Amino acid sequence: LQLHHSGRYTCTGWVSSGLLPWKESELVTVTVTRIPVSGVSLSAEPPGGQVALGDNLLLTCAVAAGTGPLSFSWHREGLETPLGTGPRLELRHVGDNDSGHYHCRVSDGDSVAESVPLNVT
Repeated sequence: LQLHHSGRYTCTGWVSSGLLPWKESELVTVTVTRIPVSGVSLSAEPPGGQVALGDNLLLTCAVAAGTGPLSFSWHREGLETPLGTGPRLELRHVGDNDSGHYHCRVSDGDSVAESVPLNVT
């Protein structure tokens, strides 16, 4: 179902006997709602966000519940501009200046949820 499927529905059928051969059901209202985004979590490869100088770090954002379409953004404490979009963020050739607290933010257009920050060292 999609949000646009909300509405009022009836069905009509043919009855082979009786004075009024067409019968209509009672009106039924269907309301489709969005499931808010929740349970946003962040994982890292290598695990724990501890990476050797010059290596790559892959961060992955997962959502436990929420109806789409979902949009992702990546943030590091102290920076105003998002680092990227999408469920994954790859940091190549990690340097000292890449250390810090990272989190992902997920939105479905109506609700927003964030992961617990991960300290990358």
